[in-house]
Amino acid sequence: MKILPLVLWVALIGAAPAQKLVAADSATTDDDRAVRWKTIAESVFGDRKIEPTETLIRLDAPQRAQDAALMPVTLIMPEKDKIKSVYLVIDDNPSPLAAHLTFGPAADPGLLQLRVRVDTYTNVHAVAETRDGRLFGTVVFVKASGGCSAPVASTDEEAMKGMGEMRMKFTQGAAPGKPIQATLMIRHPNFNGMQMNQLTRNYTPPRYVDKLSVSYGDSKIFDLDADISLSTNPVITFSFVPAGQGPVKVVASDTMNGRWEQSFDMPATTN
Repeated sequence: MKILPLVLWVALIGAAPAQKLVAADSATTDDDRAVRWKTIAESVFGDRKIEPTETLIRLDAPQRAQDAALMPVTLIMPEKDKIKSVYLVIDDNPSPLAAHLTFGPAADPGLLQLRVRVDTYTNVHAVAETRDGRLFGTVVFVKASGGCSAPVASTDEEAMKGMGEMRMKFTQGAAPGKPIQATLMIRHPNFNGMQMNQLTRNYTPPRYVDKLSVSYGDSKIFDLDADISLSTNPVITFSFVPAGQGPVKVVASDTMNGRWEQSFDMPATTN
């Protein structure tokens, strides 16, 4: 599923009937939010049915974010062998579809953690696609505001220092054939077009990580399509099952044709 760029979401909202232009604040009713979600779901998934679930995928997010520009989100998928991909949707962000992650054969999809921006009080939906093509969704409501327009640094130049640098941390002492957890950190300002340069008072043009591919040796762990809602300096925690030989390879790209590649050696396994 291709994530729609911000300009198309603006066009979509602008073309929607007046009753669908919901005020995204604490006064918005549940009915308003249901209308908003229906519009988004039809745009992203077409006429595919999204079945509610309390077990196939769970979404953990703070009810009130301490920092709306760096809000942690955890996706928990107990029946991980059934999961093909997951979608994260922040309903009232300017571009709601924050991320679509597709798992590869090396993935262990039981847990996934991201940091995101939240523009205003909103529902956050997680939708899991199973290997047989069905969709299952869950939702939480979060109280946060201002995350999309929060400044990244005092100047754009400062924010872009070291852009593309990566680090990865692994859990230690993984046993052969057992999942290992890794946390990937990418230095990137993820400008979304809504931040103001604190010196010039001009809005910084958007430039954000839109694609990420992670592999172990010749086996794919996951592919990620992202949009403006990922936080500055994205941090992603995931699990995979190391089998065979080879480092963990990460390839990232952004909307201004930046491309970065780095490999990370695995820690020694234990018996």
